[in-house]
Amino acid sequence: MVHNEAVGRHSDEHAAESSYDANGTPRAQVLGLALLVTVTLVAWGVLVYAAIDFGGDARSGDSTAWTLVALTTIGAAACLFVTLLIGARMVALVRGEATPARPRGGRRAAR
Repeated sequence: MVHNEAVGRHSDEHAAESSYDANGTPRAQVLGLALLVTVTLVAWGVLVYAAIDFGGDARSGDSTAWTLVALTTIGAAACLFVTLLIGARMVALVRGEATPARPRGGRRAAR
């Protein structure tokens, strides 16, 4: 005997809602942000390791290594800053805090 009734939580009308978790947070967006946090954090680690390595070369007398130390240090700081920004957005999304809408037209239109 074949039944055409929808049985279970993930059938028919609930199928469209399966991309959201219990709090109503879009899973794909959280997953994408988590992936970006991971990528930027790994890039930060690689840049820090490279800065340490170039620092050893610079202390040994290689003058071009000082430039590389400075560049990798700036890059590592930028990666960590981006990681923190993306992480804060992800936490706000998981908590359900909406980002405030920006007014159209800039500062004058906001008055």
